[in-house]
Amino acid sequence: MRDVHQTSFVSAKMVAERAGVSRSAVSRTFTDGASVSDETRRKVIEAAEALGYHVNHLARQLRERSNIVCLIVSDVTTPVRAALLDSLTRRLQAAGKITVVLNTESDEASVGRALRLTLHYRADATVVLSGTPSSSLVQTALANGQQVILINRDDRLSGCDNVGVDNALAAREALFLLRRAGCRHIGVVTSSARTPSLIARERHFVEAAEGEGLSVGVWEAGPASHRSGVEVARRLFARSNQPDGVFCVTDLLALGFMDGARHEFGLKIPEDLCIVGFDNIEQSGWESYQLTTFEQPLDRMAGHVVELLTLPDQSPSGQTREAVVFEPAPIWRRSVRPQSA
Repeated sequence: MRDVHQTSFVSAKMVAERAGVSRSAVSRTFTDGASVSDETRRKVIEAAEALGYHVNHLARQLRERSNIVCLIVSDVTTPVRAALLDSLTRRLQAAGKITVVLNTESDEASVGRALRLTLHYRADATVVLSGTPSSSLVQTALANGQQVILINRDDRLSGCDNVGVDNALAAREALFLLRRAGCRHIGVVTSSARTPSLIARERHFVEAAEGEGLSVGVWEAGPASHRSGVEVARRLFARSNQPDGVFCVTDLLALGFMDGARHEFGLKIPEDLCIVGFDNIEQSGWESYQLTTFEQPLDRMAGHVVELLTLPDQSPSGQTREAVVFEPAPIWRRSVRPQSA
């Protein structure tokens, strides 16, 4: 039981003084494999328990590597972002990494400020879940010995590792599902967030349609939220030229779009309107939605990030590893007709 009260941390020097041993003896006691006598170890352990001493692993690691991994993320409350953050932090901590979450905006300036903070923390690595830092700042981080990993960024920055999903595949499959359902007025609902992954889904969907000789509508909502989906549905169904098949670049947009179409305009899904989303968040499977969507393999992606941070780099010196792209899994539910009516 502790017999002291303090307002600052208990140091190894204080433990050494109480145990009547040297400072190095305390260090050896708490270092695996170090040589120390049983009597000295007993004295040090008793003194440490009495004082409430804990080894400062961070101070030790800062002599060489910090073991810190910073996660730069925005919109942490959105379901898909929260799920990825949860998987990453659990896996990194299990691998013995110290995780620091930097909650930021997704614009380049905000991400840049967060990346500069990682340099102050002397982080070993930075994982960017949101936005894209400038290439010059990334090069500064790399020059300072950091490993930089970009998640779901279709753009490539020299020296970074890239982990993402195949947005082109999902966009092509979404178009196929809507066409098979007999939809004739097809479009894509995107977001003003304009992140690389959302832009990629929109672009690949339009390109796939053009490749089949189709002209599709592109409707931009606000942030990738349920409210934005409702608002864009209000705009579209208040006019004569209404869509009957829509690909939404996130599930939150899709769920809002569905609610707006059903509750404000009385449309039936999938009889009057077919909707496809992307992310497979928990709410998509709720009975009131049953949204057809594409699932990001978040656990597998997080596992690969941990491998990048813990396994030796097998790529040739000076070369960036190839981007690792995971295939999103189609999740069939009732928001799309199985075939033409």
